[in-house]
Amino acid sequence: MDVLTLILQLAWTFFVIGAFTIGGGYAMLSLIQNQVVVEHPWISESAFTDIVAISQMTPGPIGINSATYVGYNVLFNVTGSQFLGVCGSLTATLALILPSFIIMLLIVRFYLKFKNSKLYAGTMSWLKPCVVGLIGAAAIILIIKTTWMGSTPNIQVVSENFPDWKSWLLLGGAFVASYWGKVNPIYVILAGAVLGLLLY
Repeated sequence: MDVLTLILQLAWTFFVIGAFTIGGGYAMLSLIQNQVVVEHPWISESAFTDIVAISQMTPGPIGINSATYVGYNVLFNVTGSQFLGVCGSLTATLALILPSFIIMLLIVRFYLKFKNSKLYAGTMSWLKPCVVGLIGAAAIILIIKTTWMGSTPNIQVVSENFPDWKSWLLLGGAFVASYWGKVNPIYVILAGAVLGLLLY
């Protein structure tokens, strides 16, 4: 596949993701994973998990950060050129935000007029559970791998993402600290980085 075709494919893929994602970056992760790991096997499952982790720790929305890193990885892995890798980052990032930009330009003038309507309230009440489902799907995708044999699913824990008991211990500690301990996420991330350095 030539570079131009790959760039166009990358642009279209992230444009579609941006157009059909409702609920922000976390809801976007399952769509990105499906496109770049399953539909177009540009990167591996473990590489995608690494990208999500890096996107979490860097400033900015996680969905846009993920698109930036994926775009770079795809072009750099194929060509070995850092310049084309940066082009891939720009392509994926701009393609992802373009649908939102267009849609907001079209509807911003109508928001104040329709925000109190029953139709708007009803639409939002249906969309909110979908957003929660997409966020939950993104978390599950990072933990398990499902292959289908006919109509029977074969579910396995992704060993690259949780290779040993230390990984599960860090996961459990982060969950307890954030859910029950209400610890600031910044401290959880910093603690995870330090413990990762010490344990590995």
